[in-house]
Amino acid sequence: MYKYRYKLKMNEADPGRAQFQERRMQAFKEIEARINNLYPLLDNAKDETANYYKENPQSYAVVYGTDLILDLIKDIETILKGDEWKPYKNSLI
Repeated sequence: MYKYRYKLKMNEADPGRAQFQERRMQAFKEIEARINNLYPLLDNAKDETANYYKENPQSYAVVYGTDLILDLIKDIETILKGDEWKPYKNSLI
């Protein structure tokens, strides 16, 4: 019971923390929305690349930087599922 009273006092004394945490949680909604917006862009880029190679079968041109995109996605996956970047685990706060 004492723990709950202490937590309530901390929240009242530090409303900025609650706002900070809410912004962090809202960021996940924005990330999800932006990822969902990538699907049509990815589909269009794939179609455009296929059309380009169909019209230019001898080409080695890079229409879209898929290697860079894959590297960025791998970095995001590492952040989301790995322990490489979780400063809160070693934090006293």
